[in-house]
Amino acid sequence: MSKYRKNLPQLSDKLFICDGGLETTLIFQDGINLPEFAAFVALNDDAGRRALLRYYRAYLDIAQRRGLGMILDSPTWRSNTDWGNKLGYSKQDLTSVNKAAVRFVEDLRILFETEQSIIVVDGGIGPRGDGYVPSARLTVQEAETYHSDQIGAFAESSADMVTALTMNYVEEAVGIALAARAAAIPVAISFTVETDGRLPTGQSLQDAIEATDAASGSAPVYYMINCAHPTHFSAQLGSSARWLDRVRGLRANASKMSHAELNESPILDAGNPTELGQEYVALRSTLRNLNVIGGCCGTDHRHVDEISRAFTV
Repeated sequence: MSKYRKNLPQLSDKLFICDGGLETTLIFQDGINLPEFAAFVALNDDAGRRALLRYYRAYLDIAQRRGLGMILDSPTWRSNTDWGNKLGYSKQDLTSVNKAAVRFVEDLRILFETEQSIIVVDGGIGPRGDGYVPSARLTVQEAETYHSDQIGAFAESSADMVTALTMNYVEEAVGIALAARAAAIPVAISFTVETDGRLPTGQSLQDAIEATDAASGSAPVYYMINCAHPTHFSAQLGSSARWLDRVRGLRANASKMSHAELNESPILDAGNPTELGQEYVALRSTLRNLNVIGGCCGTDHRHVDEISRAFTV
């Protein structure tokens, strides 16, 4: 049974951390093969599960040491139908995978949650297609139907909420929001942007958030930005627009490179963790409700530690 589904604690002003770049950490630092960038395959053997445990434990230690909450994501960004099919998983298999992934992180909550460090169990959702290139765009209805299987699995589990990461066009975001509402589970929507601060479709972040709210009846509990560096979008945010108050979370990349450059890079660009922390803090004057902070590609526990330190000094 979920613990916080009806009363998400991060909707207060308490600071919550997320993890960093799960897939890039497992691949580049732990040497684990993730076909199709699918972290859920690490659940299949003892070595992979140990690596996941080490990975999550580093962030849980930060949360406990600093007395912060944590949004604990399941490793399921790729465990939807199309990506699962590429790896030989049926729909039934994926339902089992998604539920097992939630159980894995829920067990960590049981072990590590304290009164000061509240842990929210989150079902992670990724796009149907490429996270960087919206080449095969779904209609709202198609997206709602497509993502309802994974969201339904999370709704039947102990997940408190779901978060759709790396959304790159509005229709898929709206479909996910409607599917989550139909399943009675809270949803956060996280958009990614290019180096010009716009979605890969060319749409502004403001337009994307306002359009998603309008089409879904403001179904998302909040919005996030992920898989982009703060220098890519900070100048495009403005200062006082109402839509900015809907943005509660940020999971930035370590690197200032574009998505295309990251795709072609044979090495991991870890950037500067201390500088990244300061760039997060600088956004607080604009993103007034920002209290969910973590990382994305290229980041690890060092980056999240620096970001959380910058927020708490």
